[in-house]
Amino acid sequence: MRRVLKLALQKPELAATLLLVIIIIVFQVRSNGVFLTYDNIRGIMGFLPEMALVAVGVTLLMIAGEFDLSVGSVFALSPMTMAVLMMNGWAFWPAFAIGLAVCVVVGLVNGWVTISFDIPSFITTLGMMFMARSLTVVVSGGFPPRLDFEQIPEHLFVAYVGPGEMFRASFIWFVCISVIIGLLLSRTNFGNWVRATGGFLPAASAMGIPTQRVKLACFVICSVLAGLAGIIQVLRLGSPLPSLGMGYELQAVSAAVIGGTSLSGGIGSIIGGIIGATLIRVIDNGMVMSQINGTWFQFAVGALTIFAVVGNAWLRKRGRAMKVETDKK
Repeated sequence: MRRVLKLALQKPELAATLLLVIIIIVFQVRSNGVFLTYDNIRGIMGFLPEMALVAVGVTLLMIAGEFDLSVGSVFALSPMTMAVLMMNGWAFWPAFAIGLAVCVVVGLVNGWVTISFDIPSFITTLGMMFMARSLTVVVSGGFPPRLDFEQIPEHLFVAYVGPGEMFRASFIWFVCISVIIGLLLSRTNFGNWVRATGGFLPAASAMGIPTQRVKLACFVICSVLAGLAGIIQVLRLGSPLPSLGMGYELQAVSAAVIGGTSLSGGIGSIIGGIIGATLIRVIDNGMVMSQINGTWFQFAVGALTIFAVVGNAWLRKRGRAMKVETDKK
């Protein structure tokens, strides 16, 4: 039992899980039992995939030791590209593919510049954040296009599905993608390479791990997930706006950090990033249900980020210090 507790305390997502449970209880009490009603949970689950997909990509990239501050802008650029193409006569699926292809290009540029010129990804993606946001405005021509929903298979992306129509189809996309990336990170050589690359780059290179290709792949995955999340949100809203995704880059980093991902790389989990994103959505919704002034939202996210990092460090320290008796032969 003591051995199990020692291992549990060193799990990077433990602090976030405890925080999530506590915050749900607090909001349930403050909202007089409204927070955990069917309709409210349905609403949270309907919005969660859009933020959580971005957080999953950012978490993967941070484990590899890099950042991407352009995900919020890509979140807007990808669906804007798709919508403009559709407005000009393109069918949905080709426009959808081009929208995601734009994300691939952004990810490749981010990775190539960072790796080739050995500069911090913070700087590279900060520049890309401004460029992609500007491109979104340029592509839109200043007038956000409206989508023709007769061409769009809504049932595949945003329609409510399942027993009692509890979830949107986007939630199924989110779960499937998260499971695939989670398995990729925990059960494959690529996952080991990602952790090794983020944990200690010189040692990973000396072991023959293709660290440059690993980082490049993580940049592309991160960017594509941000673009897909943006497309899902636009299909739900009906029209893209150049301002979509503003602030998502910092929320995604906060979600990853709250979920136990190390800022220095090598440590973290996809489930941790998902829990962090869920926490942010729960806080956003819970403040409304509890009639708390919404201007405190950013304060709450910032405070939770700090508290989660401190809590994770303390729990890991306690876990390492815990002595476990070895079996005597």
